[in-house]
Amino acid sequence: MLSLSQSLDAQLRAAMQRAFPEVDAGLDPQLAPASKPEFGDFQANGALPLAKPLKQAPRQIATAIVEQLQADPAFTDLCLEPQIAGPGFINLTIRPERLAAEVSARLGDERLGVPAVENPAPVVVDFSSPNIAKEMHVGHLRSTIIGDSLARVLEFRGHPVLRLNHVGDWGTQFGMLITHLKQVAPEALDTADAVDLGDLVAFYREAKKRFDDDEAFQSTSREEVVKLQGGDPVSLKAWGLLCDQSRREFQKIYDRLDIRLSERGESFYNPFLPAVIDGLKAAELLVTDDGAQCVFLEGVQGKDGKPLPVIVQKSDGGFNYATTDLAAIRYRFGAAPEGDGARRVVYVTDAGQANHFAGVFQVAKRAGWIPDGARLEHVPFGLVQGEDGKKLKTRAGDTVRLRDLLDEAVERAETDLRSRLKEEERSESEEFIQHVAGTVGLAAVKYADLSQNRITNYQFSFDRMLALQGNTAPYLLYAVVRIAGIARKGGDLAATNAQLQFSEPQEWALVRELLKFDAVIAEVEEELLPNRLCSYLFELSQVFNRFYDQVPVLKADPEALASRLALCRLTADTLRLGLGLLGIATLDRM
Repeated sequence: MLSLSQSLDAQLRAAMQRAFPEVDAGLDPQLAPASKPEFGDFQANGALPLAKPLKQAPRQIATAIVEQLQADPAFTDLCLEPQIAGPGFINLTIRPERLAAEVSARLGDERLGVPAVENPAPVVVDFSSPNIAKEMHVGHLRSTIIGDSLARVLEFRGHPVLRLNHVGDWGTQFGMLITHLKQVAPEALDTADAVDLGDLVAFYREAKKRFDDDEAFQSTSREEVVKLQGGDPVSLKAWGLLCDQSRREFQKIYDRLDIRLSERGESFYNPFLPAVIDGLKAAELLVTDDGAQCVFLEGVQGKDGKPLPVIVQKSDGGFNYATTDLAAIRYRFGAAPEGDGARRVVYVTDAGQANHFAGVFQVAKRAGWIPDGARLEHVPFGLVQGEDGKKLKTRAGDTVRLRDLLDEAVERAETDLRSRLKEEERSESEEFIQHVAGTVGLAAVKYADLSQNRITNYQFSFDRMLALQGNTAPYLLYAVVRIAGIARKGGDLAATNAQLQFSEPQEWALVRELLKFDAVIAEVEEELLPNRLCSYLFELSQVFNRFYDQVPVLKADPEALASRLALCRLTADTLRLGLGLLGIATLDRM
């Protein structure tokens, strides 16, 4: 209904201007979807704020607007007669034939009525961001799948999207790791693939233990950091080996989850760090405080009541995360070829980093590094908790490895599937079982996360997320299979615009729900909340179920059959496309 609401909004504005030419201020019809079906499709509340400047009753104002609307042929072609309700609300109902035409147009449209943006603008989405030599854990899950779904929606709308993986591949921990590698596996530096680092996490723990317990090792590690930053070829080779090993492990997870990313680690921005300091000096923002170079934030105070600083160069001359993030902002908004030329930059990280990004964003804005009209946004998310409400951990108290979590989801989905096949006395190939279990298990994990408001914490429960009932991936995947099966059974009955006819309330309810899809996608593009799309898909499946339970489809009269099958087909297509934008693959059979 996005295009219909835009047309209606323009018609209302023109009607208000004709009715009240003396009003200088911008006239806003305050058009919104109707709060209840009995109020029609849309409600315009713009008469109420005009009461004071016009010194008239809102109903009198609404009546004048309606008179002008009804004199407009474009409006009368679009809507039935408007109804004035309450103190001056204007309730508007789209003509049934226009709704049927919209459905018909979507049947032949692979975008299902979602327009591409008129002015696409380059977007950077920064997500996932694991650390080298550390395994991806459940904390990376949220950033990875939320970032991927937002990138998919933005790409679908037509924006060029650069999906960036800002990996932690630089910093003091590498002195420790390189020193350990040189001492325990020196042959790795001379012969290609001479050693498999195996479990990098175990390697990291060994190095960390030595660093904590051995002063000589600690001292050598610090010297190694200086060598690495100075470009020592042996140190760089060891660093590259560690990065490559981690990269291969990360890619296994990304391939499994169908995630596309371009890696650009912290090391990429290393050459740009001195220019950050120079730029802040030129903007007269830099203050020396206890030997460190800082920018004091406006409107943000510490417990002592003094402005909080963002430290951009430590007293020893070293740089930190804030410096790297400022360099990244400059590069991402910078014009090509020295930058990405972005107009919108989105960071998908946990809510615990909100203060860090608020500070960095303020510094970048005050330094003049964000172009006019460009958007810089932090997309925060809460913790993944166990069913006890505490941070999700293994029984041993360790952080849950992402690989293990995905394995368990697929194993549980396979157990459920084999049990169901046994109950139904169905025989399926092993290939079918593995494909369905893999699809359902990974979909369940993704959907359980995306269906939550990302800002809040959520409790992870395999039983809930794998249930065939409720707002879950298995429920929606089964709905797609079932609805597509109904459409197939009905044969390939193409319904043209002239043939589409609906008479039952349940049909019209489904029509209206299907036509909300474009507005939901536009909302996710703007608000960056994937759970809005999840809620819509679940509601659509519920509305379809009520339609199918109460209105005959396959046994419908011949004149109604094609139209009802068209609704089935469009529902299945909408669910498939919506789930695809969430990064969830669908199935033909379950």
